[in-house]
Amino acid sequence: MSPVNLMDLGPQAMTEFFAQWGEKPFRTQQMLQWIHQRGVIDVDLMTDLSKSLRTLLKEHTVTQPPKVLLDKPSKDGTHKWLIEVAGGGCVETVYIPEPGRGTLCVSSQVGCMLTCTFCSTGTQGFQRNLSVSEIIGQVWTAVRRLSKRQGHHDRHITNVVMMGMGEPLLNFDHVVPAMELMLHDFSYGLSRRRVTLSTSGVVPGILELAKRLPVSLALSLHAPTDALRDELVPINKKYPLKILLEACQEYLKVDPHKSITMEYVMLQEVNDTPECAQQLAELLKDIACKINLIPFNPFPKTRYQRSSNNRIHAFQRALVEAGYTTTIRKTRGEDIDAACGQLVGTVKDKTTRQAKFKATPE
Repeated sequence: MSPVNLMDLGPQAMTEFFAQWGEKPFRTQQMLQWIHQRGVIDVDLMTDLSKSLRTLLKEHTVTQPPKVLLDKPSKDGTHKWLIEVAGGGCVETVYIPEPGRGTLCVSSQVGCMLTCTFCSTGTQGFQRNLSVSEIIGQVWTAVRRLSKRQGHHDRHITNVVMMGMGEPLLNFDHVVPAMELMLHDFSYGLSRRRVTLSTSGVVPGILELAKRLPVSLALSLHAPTDALRDELVPINKKYPLKILLEACQEYLKVDPHKSITMEYVMLQEVNDTPECAQQLAELLKDIACKINLIPFNPFPKTRYQRSSNNRIHAFQRALVEAGYTTTIRKTRGEDIDAACGQLVGTVKDKTTRQAKFKATPE
């Protein structure tokens, strides 16, 4: 029988795990503090555990964070890690420092099955869901690595966004326990307002998340009509805008912000026209929300272009005049392939070229 990776256990699962050995629930608190707060994964160093318990843990468990394949800092302070997971896949984790806050963008799947046409990750196909340890391990890794960087002792993670590779709500059973660890007082102690899940519009998952663990919600909207969204975000064909916005209304009843963030990538002459701005204002009139305009990050072989600054600002003005709080996301980390999936794509391309080179007869 394979040893249990303790990083795969959310708070409830860990309590149940210790209960099978007759241990009290306080063992969960101790273990979470050792692993997630102190970063200790060697059982022998967990000094407040009995010797007999440590022996059991060494015999039946491991504590295994994911392996960092590549560590890339940006000139603007953004930091990106390429993390290798079981099966040979890779995912990305990005840290974005800002005055008074530090945001970590976490992946939930290896690749993505939703094939949004403007997304680098969607063009690379889907391999599998990440485990709990592979999701929370990204947070564990970032906390440890940031704290060790000389001259950056003030860096800390105040916010986590499930906006990395993959669709979080299609990996619900692993994403939720991982977020529970992010929120737990003896793990990372974040508030529900500071953990955000971004979805492309998986309606059943939105409704289930509202019941199970209502964190802040962001919706990858990107289009104001079904016709255009069908093209950009194909899952819209299954859950069109009317059904999706009804689910958002339900979620707002429990959303910790009482407001949903609408994400809208700006594509030149595709969804950035004055007409699109008017349609978007009308579409969202009954939804408590703020709108985040995202300059498109081009990637190899894409057919889209980033909207010009003039078009982005004109779009923003139209929405502000319609009464919406509308921000433009600052482009960060372009020198380290900051768009989701770009770094994985670059490494895959390089690996493929190297393999071809090695296979060439002398």
